[in-house]
Amino acid sequence: MFVIDSPIGPLGVTVSGETVIGVHFGARVEAGPADSHPAADQLAAYFSGELTDFTVPVEMHGGSEFERAVWGEIAKIPYGEMVTYGAIATALGDPGAARAVGTACNHNPVPVIVPCHRVVGAGGKMVGFGGGLDRKRKLLELEARVALTRAWG
Repeated sequence: MFVIDSPIGPLGVTVSGETVIGVHFGARVEAGPADSHPAADQLAAYFSGELTDFTVPVEMHGGSEFERAVWGEIAKIPYGEMVTYGAIATALGDPGAARAVGTACNHNPVPVIVPCHRVVGAGGKMVGFGGGLDRKRKLLELEARVALTRAWG
């Protein structure tokens, strides 16, 4: 595990070789240094607004079949866009499972890279996030700012 500084606080990144298997909010600084791991480089580029699509390999450990399906849907959400918990539940064939989608988002082992922060409540309401709503807001604001700059020059 190594720790990177970010605008949303220190992030602990757990890897197995080149593959990211975990991202943790509020990591302690005494973890190992990043040593120029591709994940550290990509996260730095993401936070600087240079990277909009992660290419670092990710392996999602654990989770129920439903949670893994939710994580798969979350991974499809384009940079700078948001999808509701209800829309993901509907895409998975169970429109009444919005709360279960929220729980699955909270169990996402690789937040930021698998962008559970892009999932919002009905009507775009800012609800729930394992890293706290302030972090969620900062991530969404970063992506909105970068997306607008790219679209409008």
